[in-house]
Amino acid sequence: MDERVSVTDGFHLVVDALKLNGIDTIFGVAGIPITDLARLAQAEGMNYVGFRHEQSAGNAAAISGYLTQKPGICLTVSAPGFLNGMVALANATTNCFPMILISGSSDRAIVDLEQGDYEELDQMNAAKPYAKAAFRINKAEDIGIGIARAIHAAVSGRPGGVYLDITAVTLSEVIDAEIGRKSLVKIVDPAPKQIPAPENISRALALLASAKRPLIILGKGAAYAQADKDIRSFIETTGIPFLPMSMAKGLLPDNHPQSAATARSFAIGQADVVMLIGARLNWLLSHGKGPLWSDTTQFVQLDVSPTEIDSNRPIAAPVVGDIKSSIAALLTALKPGQIKAGAEWLAALAEHEKKNIDSMTKRLAADPHPMNFSSALRAVRDALAGRPDIYIVNEGANTLDFARNIIDMYEPRKRLDSGTWGVMGIGMGYAIGAAVVSGKPVVAIEGDSAFGFSGMEIETICRYHLPVVIVILNNGGIYHGDAPDAPPSPTGFIPHARYDKLIEAFGGAAYHVEDTSSLTKALTGALAAGRPAIIDCVIDPKAGTESGHIQNLNPKTSVAAGPART
Repeated sequence: MDERVSVTDGFHLVVDALKLNGIDTIFGVAGIPITDLARLAQAEGMNYVGFRHEQSAGNAAAISGYLTQKPGICLTVSAPGFLNGMVALANATTNCFPMILISGSSDRAIVDLEQGDYEELDQMNAAKPYAKAAFRINKAEDIGIGIARAIHAAVSGRPGGVYLDITAVTLSEVIDAEIGRKSLVKIVDPAPKQIPAPENISRALALLASAKRPLIILGKGAAYAQADKDIRSFIETTGIPFLPMSMAKGLLPDNHPQSAATARSFAIGQADVVMLIGARLNWLLSHGKGPLWSDTTQFVQLDVSPTEIDSNRPIAAPVVGDIKSSIAALLTALKPGQIKAGAEWLAALAEHEKKNIDSMTKRLAADPHPMNFSSALRAVRDALAGRPDIYIVNEGANTLDFARNIIDMYEPRKRLDSGTWGVMGIGMGYAIGAAVVSGKPVVAIEGDSAFGFSGMEIETICRYHLPVVIVILNNGGIYHGDAPDAPPSPTGFIPHARYDKLIEAFGGAAYHVEDTSSLTKALTGALAAGRPAIIDCVIDPKAGTESGHIQNLNPKTSVAAGPART
């Protein structure tokens, strides 16, 4: 028998194990010791997307996991490459996105004795604090089991990031092909349903029925669950007003009559019973505490993780189970007319909504020169009208805050932003990941500072001919630009920078706009062309506030800058 068909190696087993479990895409950066793994994956029909930086590759893997409910795969080299990917892995874990970071690593015998191997690092133990799980594979015949365990850990229960360490020796190890084939594992039901207890369902419905001012808050966990029809049915059947967290926008369209988004602070402050669906009482909701929240508010919380219950406020009616099963159980148990939001509560919300809508309408109607965040984003909104199919990636301080309120969403899982950590630099990775797994156009709305974290990935976008249009709100700095003729401040950039020129180097389309009509026209044209593009959108360097809407989280010195005082 030909020896070449009777043996296999670790490289082939990794690819075979991934394909066996329906994983067909890898995002990564090639190099020692995983270059041949990337080449082989591509040769074997997998979709390999090569990046310029591992953090962006990891972000692409994480968002693909969020969109598909399959773990996104990021492939990196050892030590420095692994560490670059760790930022994305930690962010995936925090945001509950299923992702697997696979990194090649150095010889264990040398690493464990700290004898100075090439790119020596104990990667598995370094990853453990920032991942849902971490595993190391030391034998080729364990690759099937290792990948199976990583997939289970990434998607089951509360999803998260998993680290999988594969040594260079394991990748190149040659074993009998039949032994290798038998070592592979095809997973059965990697994310089994977690059915809530019947008493949890009864308690939750009873509490909601007793409410005079009920409110539902939808988190990105609700969007991830892909229980869109049942969630909408529950909200519409009960008549309870709802607030979507940023990445839950579109579960119900933003123009839905029960949306209380334009009266957010009032709704939260006055609600007597709040139902959290896949949302956590973390900093994004002021930890459920004052001054935003009433001390007497009672909570129903739907979450797959029992350890999330009572994390910041007492939860009167916990419903522990996966969101899809929990919503289905609530709908099944709900009696006709059992829960109805009161007319007085709805009228009070409508009154506050009208005031806020009138105020925003006036602000968006203004057309200052140079543009500010509101006017520029109104022009973007106008260009996106009638295009609910488009994915919106959004990051920056003021850019994120304003866009979240101005750009309406009409379909679920189409708004992708910095999420729970509020981390900058996700933009290009998320845009590439969304474009690759969906085949749909993506508009990345970026602050000029946020774009800088991952801007080199425009070459990746152009190399793969992805339909990504990047709108950069360019005010010349972090938060805002410097005063004319002033020396560079800690937050200032080169004024009048032309970001549109960057993409010309890689064959993409470039636009430079200074007014709203030109911006709408440029974005409409770029989307119609379906090719990579940057729109450099000049806005007032004085536009923007320090730290955006979370100024309270940025401590300020009370001592004037200058020489130390004694």
